[in-house]
Amino acid sequence: MLSIGELSRETGVKVPTIRYYEQMGLITAPERSAGNQRRYSRAELERLAFIRHGRDLGLSIEDIRELLELSAIPDQTCAQANKIAADHLAVIREKILRLKKLEKELARIATGCKGHTIGECYVIESLSNHGLCADGH
Repeated sequence: MLSIGELSRETGVKVPTIRYYEQMGLITAPERSAGNQRRYSRAELERLAFIRHGRDLGLSIEDIRELLELSAIPDQTCAQANKIAADHLAVIREKILRLKKLEKELARIATGCKGHTIGECYVIESLSNHGLCADGH
């Protein structure tokens, strides 16, 4: 059995986050020692590691909750788990596309500045004029 501090060190999940996951119902409230200290089993350690890995991948709490529920029924098809992963992958790919556009625009702005004063600064000018129509709106 592990204390909450030991569980935190083993998984890299901070103690307040472990308590939060308990409140959210992602991990069960642990047994308590005679001194009222939380005591976690190996199964809870593995469950918390699963949650941590899912969060590291950017999965939502709701997706992780559903995956945990699915994992409790090992004989069912994995279609729903695959759907969760595929949907999240689509979201990540969209974010990557937006970040690549952002990178390109920032590179253009950052390398376009040839001025020596703020009055001539391309960075300031680009930010000031971005999105304005010919009529100034």
